[in-house]
Amino acid sequence: MSDLAVGGQAVIEGVMMRSDDRIATAVRIPSGEIKVKTDHFFSITKKYKVLGLPILRGAVSFIEMMVIGIKALNFSADIAVGEIEKEEAAQKGEVYEEKKKKTNNLVLAGTIVFALSLGIGIFFFLPLAISSFLKVEKNALFFNLIAGMIRVTFFVLYVWGISFLGDFKRVFAYHGAEHKSIFAFESGAQLTPEEVTRYPRRHPRCGTSFIFIVALFAILTYAMSDTVFALITGNNPELLTRFALHFSLLPFVAGVSYELLKLSGKTRESKITKILIAPGLWLQNITTKEPTADQIEVAIVALETAMNMQESNLTVKRVPV
Repeated sequence: MSDLAVGGQAVIEGVMMRSDDRIATAVRIPSGEIKVKTDHFFSITKKYKVLGLPILRGAVSFIEMMVIGIKALNFSADIAVGEIEKEEAAQKGEVYEEKKKKTNNLVLAGTIVFALSLGIGIFFFLPLAISSFLKVEKNALFFNLIAGMIRVTFFVLYVWGISFLGDFKRVFAYHGAEHKSIFAFESGAQLTPEEVTRYPRRHPRCGTSFIFIVALFAILTYAMSDTVFALITGNNPELLTRFALHFSLLPFVAGVSYELLKLSGKTRESKITKILIAPGLWLQNITTKEPTADQIEVAIVALETAMNMQESNLTVKRVPV
């Protein structure tokens, strides 16, 4: 079985799972029922062969997964808002009429642009600005090492900070449920809460496990680009020039990182791979929490639906696409 046969993410009171040809988002509502939305999925990297080439496919897949992830979060948020409106209507003695909520493409695009802009500003531009302020531009490797360390520090502090918020604690618990169910699936175990709960909540193929490898590769890539720029122009790049240069190389960094992620999945028993992903696995002590049996049930439903397996004997409501 391929190590990349299935992947996913936690959403609001639920889990999204993606296989090669479908996406399933399962959300638990207060009544105990699990609502599941299924979308067929066909990667553009398979439609156009050139986009399926190594490295290029990684950059394309990164964008695809970002859009899929935001759509899944929007669906879970719509479910949560709908349940609140239903409860408010019941308290007022009114009849609740469920609205068909379909995310406007313009709103979705705006959300993606805002999220990207915020992420680029905090985790990309700000570390460069701080490193420039420290006046370490003369040594390209040292400059990018400082910027990389600042970038990783910002990310760890951000994740650590939100882990104290109640809503995020539940999302992190669903993240743990996602990992446990995928581990059980990859091991060929029976997908029941009792069986799945035995598996670890830290998964080596999770994006957070790989962040330090990506950060290291980015440092080397940007150090080389800055050095080449200095050799060609005779000057080190200024802040805005450096930002533009580094930003233009993001697709390359994302593409190579994707290939390294695939490789790590195939060589997870290698000592070198274990050493490289060890810091990321430690970080998962923050980004995942031990899930309850109810949360594991939701992850199992999402996984079985995504893999088109026999449906669980749970109270599940299929939501039309």
